[in-house]
Amino acid sequence: MTRTVRRVVSLVPSLTEAVAATGPELLVGATDWCSRPPGLDVVRVRGTKNPDLERIAALHPDLVIANEEENRSADLAALRGAGAEVLVTEIRTLPQAFAELDRVLTAGCGLPRPAWLDEAEDAWSALRPVADATAVVPVWRRPWMVLGRDTFAGDVLARLGVRNAYAGHAERYPRAGIGELNEPGRADLVVLPDEPYRFTADDGPEAFPGLPAALVSGRHLTWYGPSLTEAPTVLGAVLAAALSGPPTAPPA
Repeated sequence: MTRTVRRVVSLVPSLTEAVAATGPELLVGATDWCSRPPGLDVVRVRGTKNPDLERIAALHPDLVIANEEENRSADLAALRGAGAEVLVTEIRTLPQAFAELDRVLTAGCGLPRPAWLDEAEDAWSALRPVADATAVVPVWRRPWMVLGRDTFAGDVLARLGVRNAYAGHAERYPRAGIGELNEPGRADLVVLPDEPYRFTADDGPEAFPGLPAALVSGRHLTWYGPSLTEAPTVLGAVLAAALSGPPTAPPA
């Protein structure tokens, strides 16, 4: 980009956190789901799938940051049609995350490359797998949906030594019945993130009797930003503890 960027609207929670950690003075708008950093004080423009296009235009952004998976192409086309510069990221692997974060922050926002990005790359390059296991990774309930092929979270888990049981599926987020997910030999572990569906100790593990359950932070599993610096340690500890502990007890 050749023009100076002084006003940024982010339509992706993890990218909002990345910009806020690097050049907070640039952010003027973010979605209602942009929860990090705590206390972020910018104009809210509704959700990732239903952004308030008029409110975004009224902010006169120099740059709108989006993602090809989280945001709808029709909304991004409408923003471009209104004269906004839109930078769309594609992030399905950890290396892509690092490359796209650098592109957003340096080429897109005109910021210096942040130290936290180097720290995150170093943390992952020094990582040794903490497990040798296969997991089913639900992301929704009613109906059950799981991670399939070509997902950022799947790549993160693979680097920690946890293979996704549905990595070879034709769909990226396939639906699967609970009976299928619990078929003997399918998995050694169930990984339950707290977003987009908020799995908890009382909502999720009971559906997988006989499998150890790892309740993980969605921010560490699915976000690409400053959380990547601590994600290997945080996720690794939870996965290792789940695999070394007793399986989920069958429901009474």
